[in-house]
Amino acid sequence: MADYENSEKLHEECGVFGMYDLDGGEVASTIYYGLFALQHRGQESCGIAVSDTNGPKGKVISHKGMGLCNEVFTPETLGGLHGNIGVGHVRYSTAGSSSRENAQPLVLNYVKGTLALAHNGNLVNAPGLRRELEYNGAIFQTTIDSEVIAYHIARERVKAPDVQTAVIRAMKKLEGAYSLVIMSPRKLIGARDPYGFKPLCIGKKDNAYILVSESCALDTVGAEFVRDVEPGEVVTITKDGIASNREMCFEKKEKQARCIFEYIYFARPDSVFDGVSVYHSRIYAGRCLAKDSPVEADLVVGVPESGNVAAIGYSMESGIPYGTAFVKNSYVGRTFIKPKQSSRVSAVRVKLNVLREAVAGKRVIMIDDSIVRGTTSHQIVRILKEAGAKEVHMRVTAPPFLYPCYFGTDIPSGEQLIASGKTVEEVCTLIGADSLGYLRMERLKEMAQGLSICTACFSGEYPVDPPKEDIRGEYSR
Repeated sequence: MADYENSEKLHEECGVFGMYDLDGGEVASTIYYGLFALQHRGQESCGIAVSDTNGPKGKVISHKGMGLCNEVFTPETLGGLHGNIGVGHVRYSTAGSSSRENAQPLVLNYVKGTLALAHNGNLVNAPGLRRELEYNGAIFQTTIDSEVIAYHIARERVKAPDVQTAVIRAMKKLEGAYSLVIMSPRKLIGARDPYGFKPLCIGKKDNAYILVSESCALDTVGAEFVRDVEPGEVVTITKDGIASNREMCFEKKEKQARCIFEYIYFARPDSVFDGVSVYHSRIYAGRCLAKDSPVEADLVVGVPESGNVAAIGYSMESGIPYGTAFVKNSYVGRTFIKPKQSSRVSAVRVKLNVLREAVAGKRVIMIDDSIVRGTTSHQIVRILKEAGAKEVHMRVTAPPFLYPCYFGTDIPSGEQLIASGKTVEEVCTLIGADSLGYLRMERLKEMAQGLSICTACFSGEYPVDPPKEDIRGEYSR
């Protein structure tokens, strides 16, 4: 889907990774490999900040920049990041906020010492909180709401007995989606908003604790999964071990709203999110499409990468053989120098090629995770038919997009969404497919095995009141 055309793609905003080695071992290298495992969550900038809990209090060493992990970090830069506690971040930004200044982690020096913060999500009340701080003399270095969060924690810390209390007090002012990993001189803190929009889990490797967006990164660094951070929970890791504050856990328990797109698209299939396997969710979605939108065909294929597992599920349920139709250029990331309009080279073709031998003369069912503006879907259908596919039937593991998202996914406004104001048959005609089927709304909660989820981009029913001003530009994560 989205990977193949900048105007079409959806983005998860970022991934976070924090680590505290209680034995005093260096953590920068492990954080780096953890971020590598989270690279799919953000590919425009990344960074690591570390400190030594046994060294000078509050001394933070950091390095961040624009690009992928292997572009920003070298053996030399990693070698200079000495410390046994640290936080890391990979980021995707929306238009207008892609700059080194907005790369994370953010490092704050204030009257009580230092804070390094990495954030995944989007606040709906960021502009109001920002103006409040500015009228009180705050000077901002970035245009992101993560800095608003950091300032509020710092302000609360001046009056609070400890940093974890400051985090809890600041959370009571924040509205929207956030998973935070925060490093103070002697503590590592993880916090998740009461709705549970974004994932955050705890891992352990020897005598080191880890806080991370996805469990797949724990496997990468050889750590064991301990548990998820609960919605509304604040976890504090010190030299004495791990402690939890659940003061806000039950405040909005009945309104928990995990982002369903973690299961559909964002998370890696080898991750587990709040006890639910992403792989099994996608298999289930494919099976549901086969039951609800059956069609006679010769081959089931997935659009890499997120469509592949659902295609297996469709094949299992329908009995139609699963196959590979696309070869993806592994050396092209989600951001690359796009061809000029004068060139006839398609951005889709740069990243994706069709195996003619696999599809020629066949009726093909193509599984993808979503249709946004429809431009990419149209191009992929076309190249399948140019390769000789007799029919192309598109099946989508999400319902039609009808509403924008304000919680960290860059779904555009309604008039830019192909499904807005159109029937399924009209969308099918526009993308050039022989038939089109979307996942039914009631299947979403089944995908998440009964967990409370956010479906606002499909239903318009927002768990938090949308902002009166559009925050998805300069104030977006």
